[in-house]
Amino acid sequence: MGCFCSFISAESGIPTFRDANGMWGKYDAMKLASVEGFEEDTQAVLDFYNARRKNLLEVEPNHAHRVLADLEKQYDVTIITQNVDNLHERAGSSKVLHLHGELRKVTSSRNRLDPNCIKDYPLDVPIRLGDKAADGSQLRPYIVWFGEYVDGMELAEYWAQQADIFVVIGTSLVVYPAAGLVDYAPSEIPKFLIDPKDLKGGLPTGFLHIKAKAMEGVDELARRLEELEK
Repeated sequence: MGCFCSFISAESGIPTFRDANGMWGKYDAMKLASVEGFEEDTQAVLDFYNARRKNLLEVEPNHAHRVLADLEKQYDVTIITQNVDNLHERAGSSKVLHLHGELRKVTSSRNRLDPNCIKDYPLDVPIRLGDKAADGSQLRPYIVWFGEYVDGMELAEYWAQQADIFVVIGTSLVVYPAAGLVDYAPSEIPKFLIDPKDLKGGLPTGFLHIKAKAMEGVDELARRLEELEK
């Protein structure tokens, strides 16, 4: 089973970015989520992400996270997420791909993808100006910023192609390249989309729309999956 999750963490109290009350409606995305913004005002970017990292210590996985983790008892579940928090892992999911990076990690500001520089970093320890990566560059959050390569897409596309059930949870399907994953899911398999809103571009072909927020929608998903097993 492949699951593509986006706004699932909003119900745990983690702010979203692009919806009506999202972060990019309050802050300048290019100043806080781009290499150019980081070079222009490194301290401001670090302060922004340190606050977001600290927020992870104050929130818990919600019912939707836990239901997806519980599905591993019956299915081989792979989760592809645009979320940068660690709530899927804390709920118990064992196979999670973060397309946009992870707040709990840091990396090099010279080469974001240098495996020698990517490391876990305590959420209660702020990244400070002058903290160095293994290559001597300024530490930065391990986050994919605007204009940067989404290095997990090839694996995500492969997982989508291999799915025998494909579930999309809490996304408007307007942020590419991730939104294009729906096109990689085999046409003949059961496909579900959980979202309370009508999609502006219409429902993707072959999907059943469970019109609910994530925490309510996963219970309906579980019921639908039980019916498929009968």
